[in-house]
Amino acid sequence: QVQLVESGGGLVQPGGSLRLSCAASGFDVRTFTMNWYRQGGGKERELVATISSEGRRKNYGDSVKGRFTISRDSAKKVVYLQMNNLKPDDTAVYYCSARNSWRNYWGQGTQVTVSS
Repeated sequence: QVQLVESGGGLVQPGGSLRLSCAASGFDVRTFTMNWYRQGGGKERELVATISSEGRRKNYGDSVKGRFTISRDSAKKVVYLQMNNLKPDDTAVYYCSARNSWRNYWGQGTQVTVSS
């Protein structure tokens, strides 16, 4: 059974940090590009970060460049999103996705709330 399970969300003050994790199972994650998306209240789903299957290429949305870092541990089948200097605008449900030429899998999401 294919699963992507996100964890690590929560409530944090502005300027704080969180690290999200996405644990994959049921498929060969090594052949998939991994992505983090987010969707805040009333907004379109937004691509936050992406990392290639071998981990060499990373891309970030303009709103998170310099603050967020995506990484992967393919041996552990886990993808991470390190989020620093968080802002209230970062408040959203964060989703992990796995994509290749034939498949696109999604997790259920984890809530991140940035508020004082």
